[in-house]
Amino acid sequence: MAIKGVLFDFSGTLFRIEPVTSWLRAALDETGVSVGRADFERYARELDAAGALPGGSTPQGIPRSLAGLWSTRDEDAAGHRAAYTGLARRVDLPDPRLYDALYERHMAPSAWRPYPDAAEVLGALRRHGAGVAVVSNIGWDPRPVFRAHGLDAFVEAYVLSYRLGVQKPDPRLFRAGCEALGHDPREVLMVGDDRRADGGAAELGCAVHFVDHLPVEERPEGLRPVLGLVGV
Repeated sequence: MAIKGVLFDFSGTLFRIEPVTSWLRAALDETGVSVGRADFERYARELDAAGALPGGSTPQGIPRSLAGLWSTRDEDAAGHRAAYTGLARRVDLPDPRLYDALYERHMAPSAWRPYPDAAEVLGALRRHGAGVAVVSNIGWDPRPVFRAHGLDAFVEAYVLSYRLGVQKPDPRLFRAGCEALGHDPREVLMVGDDRRADGGAAELGCAVHFVDHLPVEERPEGLRPVLGLVGV
């Protein structure tokens, strides 16, 4: 059956979050907190190990007090914030304002970069007549990120976990994406970087294609195979 629509994951698929060092620097600048170089480097390492940056490194360990919250973090906005600020608080930062500043920073459009071929691929799909929807496990609305980087015009629908109260791999998210595009799941391709979460689309009959979750500079053409799969 021909592919008529494509569902894309957001983080690690179409966009990549900034490195933990620039994330921390932005929060320090926002709060007016100054730290020495050695402390800055230590805070960055510890935040990275804690997995406190959404879209960044996987936590090296989840404390028991956060385990339940972590498992459902993408089901509502408050839980997402609490989970990630909770991980950040495992690091003894010099000013308590930094925890909220770090969380706010990761939602800023300037904290995200599209992969180099994202605009090319989305634009080609649009010209080909294939519908495009974003299906994301997330605790906030990423549409300002897409608008800021000129990609929103290519996306017909956004299916966001925190709005539906369920997380991938729950098939209800993928079904909502297919319905938003008006296509049978067997006519839809899911593109993502997480084999467990994004692979849940196969349960509905969607084709699934995985990309590598790599820094932007290391994946210049990772999305282009999608065009061949759709017949562009």
